[in-house]
Amino acid sequence: MTAAASPHNSSLTTRVARLAWPILVGQLAVVANGVIDTAMTARYSATDLAVLGLGASIYISVFVGLSGVLQALSPTIAQLFGAKKIDAIGAEVRQGMWLAIFLSIVGACLLSFPHALLAVAHAPPEMTDKVERYLQILSLALPASLGFRVYASLNTALSRPRNVMLLQIAGLGLKIPLNALFIFGGLGLPTFGSPGCAIATAISAWLIALISWLILRNDSFFNQFHIFGRGIDRPRWKAQSALLKLGLPMGLSYLIEVTAFTFMALFIARLGSNNLAAHQITANFGTVLYMLPLSIANATMTLVAQEIGAGRWLSARHTGRAGIRLGVILSVSLGIIVWLTREHIIGLYTPDVSVAEAAMPLFFFIAFYQLFDAIQVGTAFVLRAYKVATIPTLMYAVALWGAGLGGGYSIAFNITGLTPNFLLGAAGFWLGNSLSLALVGLALAWYLRRVQRIVEREHVPTA
Repeated sequence: MTAAASPHNSSLTTRVARLAWPILVGQLAVVANGVIDTAMTARYSATDLAVLGLGASIYISVFVGLSGVLQALSPTIAQLFGAKKIDAIGAEVRQGMWLAIFLSIVGACLLSFPHALLAVAHAPPEMTDKVERYLQILSLALPASLGFRVYASLNTALSRPRNVMLLQIAGLGLKIPLNALFIFGGLGLPTFGSPGCAIATAISAWLIALISWLILRNDSFFNQFHIFGRGIDRPRWKAQSALLKLGLPMGLSYLIEVTAFTFMALFIARLGSNNLAAHQITANFGTVLYMLPLSIANATMTLVAQEIGAGRWLSARHTGRAGIRLGVILSVSLGIIVWLTREHIIGLYTPDVSVAEAAMPLFFFIAFYQLFDAIQVGTAFVLRAYKVATIPTLMYAVALWGAGLGGGYSIAFNITGLTPNFLLGAAGFWLGNSLSLALVGLALAWYLRRVQRIVEREHVPTA
């Protein structure tokens, strides 16, 4: 193995930024689907907005957890690409498609029978029926969405995220008119309300998945990987177990993050439609903000994994630091801007004064935790480049489920009798979540440094 000298920091930052910006644009296009769902449904009815908030929280928990398992493909393929093991990449993609099929079956079953999760929310029957329809329709979109994740993971690992970005933008372009048609009705179709968002999602997901696989088959660039033309591989246990060994803790860490918000929504649903709608707006915009450090972290993981595959261990460490630093600087700056413009942002989501008033204090928390969110996602993704995911997942569980959700519940419902009035309700959950992100961010930063010292001691020759 060879060790690279430390590259100039500005050069590394430029490399990360060049790879991150199309990932960011693509992810914003994906999140814009949720923003559009929220904004358009809010103008249909407050009840349907609450239905969307509850249904979307459950769907995102399932989808993000399962797609997180598939994202084990990214560091795996990036390391193979860095090591110039070109022939092995096509086999990984084919095994990734088998994994996507298996995960789709699991996810479709969960979405088709969501009764246990809905029981936690104590939602009224008229909401429950619509949420069930919303999730059952989305179960039809899941195989296409997970299939597209394989395409996205491959392109990102090969430092070609613009291909993914263009398709994600196209998907957004399809979603807007489809949403309008199915939510509000038209062309002879009745109004569906919030379930109309799910119909639009299913149609656009299948169209984009089909286009992505046509590109893989017909673009000459991908011929070198022999993804097609060698018959249909059967699922191979060795390949599947390697993906699952990394992918399961990755998927679980995503699930932990998302379910922290899902159960916040389920508990906040007990406080009434206005509080749930305010939470949905805040969580939705917080997700938009998260796309910035997430995209930088994704780009950083790709570059670090490529350096690891090539045996450039010191360069991998410096690249990881540059990416985390870039994410922190930009996220903190964005948090300040959000706090200063929060009234205008909320106004874009809803014309309902009572919902806007309930959302206003919650925006303090999403502005505050940008620093820790950038640290935790950046360090977690760099650790994944080293194929380390199990210990970080345990850290997420303790911090987000324990300190975040458990602590937030205690604060929100005044279990100790010590909660001040301004932290009762939704604000208490958001405080707990913010503190948990700080805890896991600091723990992951310490653990990353420990992992890097171990691998460099094994592979980097001393003077």
